[in-house]
Amino acid sequence: MAVIEAHSLTKRFGERTAVQDLHLSVDEGEVLGFLGPNGAGKTTTIRMLVGIIAPTSGYAEVVGVRPDREPERLHEAVGLLTESPGFYDRLSAQRNLDYYARFYSGIDATAQANKYLRFMELWERRHDRVGTFSKGMKQRLALARALLHEPRVLFLDEPTAGLDPEAAREVREMIQALSQEGRTAFLSTHNLAEAEMLCQRIAVIRTELLALDKPENLRQRLFRRRVAVRLEAVETPMVEALGKLPFVEKLTRDGNQLLVELTDPERNRPDLVKSIVDAGGRVMAVSEEGHSLEEVYLTLIGEEADDVT
Repeated sequence: MAVIEAHSLTKRFGERTAVQDLHLSVDEGEVLGFLGPNGAGKTTTIRMLVGIIAPTSGYAEVVGVRPDREPERLHEAVGLLTESPGFYDRLSAQRNLDYYARFYSGIDATAQANKYLRFMELWERRHDRVGTFSKGMKQRLALARALLHEPRVLFLDEPTAGLDPEAAREVREMIQALSQEGRTAFLSTHNLAEAEMLCQRIAVIRTELLALDKPENLRQRLFRRRVAVRLEAVETPMVEALGKLPFVEKLTRDGNQLLVELTDPERNRPDLVKSIVDAGGRVMAVSEEGHSLEEVYLTLIGEEADDVT
């Protein structure tokens, strides 16, 4: 069941279009990675989806609520983690969370604050002033604040930006734990390795939506599958013979490695290895060439730039 839906969502600021005709749907329990370069419309999209700003045209529905019509009702159902969350630095972590929890109706503010201080592993520091916290601790506290009212949907805008590797890992682990609880997360990030680790699907935006799919499906769409064969040595006659095989569509030499596009990789791989051995080659390793999410992303952004020019 979809809990986030955007229908022709568009936002203009004067003559500049920040988001153009965005259509997407996010299912309950899904973690969606929302990727794009700076100025691509990621934060603007989140601000529309949580009701901070209204779209110029089109509309969205989040947990069945129109953010542009009922923002206050929506705020009861969603949690938001901004890139630079603010706190009252002179107050303790516990007092901060207790204060923010009182904005929501029908919850026990103190109990919820204590619950998420424990969940975010901040319980031992609950009486310390937030101004003494590291950036990683403040980010975990911000996640706790976003969860106080048990929202069904979380919007996370660059949740690990500026954190050291250890703190970033801690925040990712927290997001994974929340995903396992069945929370839906809309994750905007520049960290592509993070997106690959956390997200079931990836959306790439540059004002307009360029792609929306599982990472593996995007790889298959953008790149031909290639078998990488590492040899003890590569001889030119062998390369010429392999290039003539009916199931070899393209062959590239890279030092002592051959990169081969096959008509049917699963079916043809044993035949390829046999042909190499028959031609006198000594096979050291066979694998399928992988493509990172970074390659997928840069290819999509590059294709869009080519279309513009």
